[in-house]
Amino acid sequence: MAYFPFFMDISGGDGLIVGGGRVALRKIEKLLPYEPRLTVCAKTFLPEIEAIPGLTLVQGPFVPTLIEGKLFVISATNDNELNSKIAALCREKRIPVNVVDDREKCTFLFPALVKRGPLSVGISTGGASPSGAVHWKREIDRLIPQDAGELLDYLDGLRETVKEAVPDEKRRGLVFAALFDACKSDGWPLPEERLEKLLNAEEGTS
Repeated sequence: MAYFPFFMDISGGDGLIVGGGRVALRKIEKLLPYEPRLTVCAKTFLPEIEAIPGLTLVQGPFVPTLIEGKLFVISATNDNELNSKIAALCREKRIPVNVVDDREKCTFLFPALVKRGPLSVGISTGGASPSGAVHWKREIDRLIPQDAGELLDYLDGLRETVKEAVPDEKRRGLVFAALFDACKSDGWPLPEERLEKLLNAEEGTS
C-alpha cells in the first residue's frame, strides 16, 4: 500500500528524537532546514549532535512525559522494546511517530528528500526498498536545477502584484504559468516591460 505524501509546516513545531547515535544525527540533519524545535533524548550523544546549536538535549532514559505536546516523534534507538513502547504511547496520544527501520511501528515514513529553497520533493517506496528511494532521489536531484529555489522565491515575491493586476482567478493562473515559463527560458528577474506585458496579455500569454 502506498503512503499519501502530506506536506506539513513544522517550522516552530516541537519534535522529539529518541536516540543519540548516527541514525538520530541523520534525522536531525534532514529536519533542521525545516526549522522545527527539536528535543533529543539519549543516555549518550555523538559529539556531532552536541555541537548542533538550538537543540534541547535531554541526557538520560526516555520518560513518557517527553512526548507531551510534540508535533511528531522519531524513535532512533537500537532497543526494540523501547521503540515499541514509544510507538504505542504515540499511537495512544495520536502523535505521528516514526520508528527507524520498523515500518510496522510507524504512523509516518521518513522520505528521501530533495530540497531547493521552498521546493521539497519527498520520495518513498512505502518501506519496500530504501535503496530504491535513494536511487530515485539521486535521479530527481539531477533533474532539478540548483537555482530552482531562487526562481520560486522570485515568483513568490510577485504573487501580490499578480493578484492586484489580474483579478480573474482563471486568467491569473495562466499568468503565473506564463511568468514561470518566461523565467525558465530567459532568466530572472524579468525586465519591467516584459513583466507588464505578461500581466496585461490576453489569456496570460505573451
